[in-house]
Amino acid sequence: MTDTLLETAPLAIDETAADRIFRQARTTSQWTDAEVTDAQLQAAWDLAKLGPTAMNTLPLRLLVVRSAEARQRLVPHMAEGNRPKVEAAPVSLVLAADPAFHEHLDELFPVYPGIREQLAPATEVREGMARKNALLQAGYLVVALRAVGLAAGPMDGMDFDGVDGEFFAGTGWKSFMVVNVGVAEGEGSPYPRNPRLAFDQVAEVL
Repeated sequence: MTDTLLETAPLAIDETAADRIFRQARTTSQWTDAEVTDAQLQAAWDLAKLGPTAMNTLPLRLLVVRSAEARQRLVPHMAEGNRPKVEAAPVSLVLAADPAFHEHLDELFPVYPGIREQLAPATEVREGMARKNALLQAGYLVVALRAVGLAAGPMDGMDFDGVDGEFFAGTGWKSFMVVNVGVAEGEGSPYPRNPRLAFDQVAEVL
């Protein structure tokens, strides 16, 4: 299938939504002064949580860094090039995976009675499941943030152990990404959009 055919194929969402979520959305590092509210973040979560995860595990956890005090605790743990981005963002979300997700499975996955007890001793299995499924949820969250009118700047240049010690001591949560969030100033980036690979470059149809 050619790019032309893909571009003319009908979408199940309108063009405005497709533009907002994908075509015109950019990884953002330039922000307006507009406030990011808890209501907006909750609205984004209420969309993102509906994306599929294995056994509905939902292992993603969020730390909302908004106050100046919390920001100054986070900045030293970021890679040097990412520190100004965190300092400039209206809100930064620290994304973490919770390997104790199984504690919620009686509620989240009732079709499999006993799965919580089955997974309890399987520490390595749970850690792998938590990371893979939290990464899936991170992708959903970026799209959901765009859907509620916000922009996102995800990055993983950081001292993960340092962040975990600073914010998640005693919880078992494992950080893996920071997503800066706000309303984009202009295009949100001084750089042009980089090229993307075409469908026939990435897909093999059998």
